[in-house]
Amino acid sequence: MLTVQPLNCTLKRGSGQASSTDAMIGLLATEFRGLGVSVADTIRVAAHNVLPGVTSDEGEGDEWPAIRAKILAADILILGTPIWMGQAGSVAKRVLERMDAFLSETDDKGRMPSWSKVAVAAIVGNEDGAHAASAQMFQALNDVGWTIPAIAACYWVGEAMGKTDFKDLEQTPDKVLETAKMVAGNAAHLAGLLKANPFPGLP
Repeated sequence: MLTVQPLNCTLKRGSGQASSTDAMIGLLATEFRGLGVSVADTIRVAAHNVLPGVTSDEGEGDEWPAIRAKILAADILILGTPIWMGQAGSVAKRVLERMDAFLSETDDKGRMPSWSKVAVAAIVGNEDGAHAASAQMFQALNDVGWTIPAIAACYWVGEAMGKTDFKDLEQTPDKVLETAKMVAGNAAHLAGLLKANPFPGLP
């Protein structure tokens, strides 16, 4: 069975605080489960002490190693972030920075720990920036070994300078629902192919 690990990179640290990023991740989780994919509990990164750095273990008090293990145990990563100042939030950027360690953790064929695993994005915001955020995230994720499927970002942005959050919508827009279905379907299909036949790496 394929497995998914969602990461919520909201800036809200409390697990009881409502998060639009959680709502978007929830849409994707529903679609994945409908395809028979197992979805792990979402990790709210800001609720953990993820130290700054570019190694897989930054020492005493660093909670990244445990999160890293859960990410790499799954076949698919959902990286969820709000948009701040027109770009991916700082917590998502810290996650990407910590994955930089993968570049020096290759096997004898040059394959990183994330090799043949799939990543998609869940993005929300009340301003422009969904395309900029996904461009940043997908380039970084690809650099550190993740495979990005076609149609890999499910996002929603509200009116510029508006007050309505995604989690507060009375009804999810049809286009968002349609995109969530496409993202999950493509990711599950690709992850299944790669699990059965991983990329070969260097000869």
